[in-house]
Amino acid sequence: MRVAIDGPAGSGKSTIAQMIAERLGFLYINSGSLYRAIAFLALREGVAWQDVEKMINLAKKHRFDCLSDGSVIVDEECLKEELRTPEVDDIVSQVSAIPEIRAEVNNIIRRISEGKDVVSEGRDITTVVFPDADVKLYLDASPKIRAERRYRERLSKKASTKEEGAEADSISIEEVRKNIEMRDKLDAQKPIGALKIAEDAIYLDTSDLTIEQVYDKVYKILRARIAHGR
Repeated sequence: MRVAIDGPAGSGKSTIAQMIAERLGFLYINSGSLYRAIAFLALREGVAWQDVEKMINLAKKHRFDCLSDGSVIVDEECLKEELRTPEVDDIVSQVSAIPEIRAEVNNIIRRISEGKDVVSEGRDITTVVFPDADVKLYLDASPKIRAERRYRERLSKKASTKEEGAEADSISIEEVRKNIEMRDKLDAQKPIGALKIAEDAIYLDTSDLTIEQVYDKVYKILRARIAHGR
């Protein structure tokens, strides 16, 4: 079975996808992690993201795989924390905007998914990568709620960083909300890989739901599809 989940930042799609993978034994694929892996390789191998031809060759010469904990295997090397550095953050959006790189990542996701029960999430998973997915979900929430969720995540990460003796960034909830609204606008207007609601996707507003309540709804949808053999 292939489960595809789209949605804006802070809608809960990553958390729900990981819960499905952990509880139902599906392989979890985060398309964003694959773009981050390519960005990481570009930095390590001295390839400028602006050099499209070299970026394409870079993506094609390595073999990628995914683990259910969100790690990316490049050849035989496991990458996870390396994908979340400020340096990768600085260029991953530009890397993911390259049409040829998006096409290559889509092919990687499809190859990894062959013959497996997979839950994949990203910005265009239901519309471009898996338009024929067995289950297509679009998770959403109001900008206010999504900002609150991201703000709590930042506070948690900030507390953890302080415990490690490093200085953490400081940002207000209003700044987080403005960033989310700006990202929503950019994601909707991207010429390639824009965030859209697939016509046959099941829309779930998670604004007033706990993560367990969202999972319960998704689980019932999956069980119904499995029971009916589709």
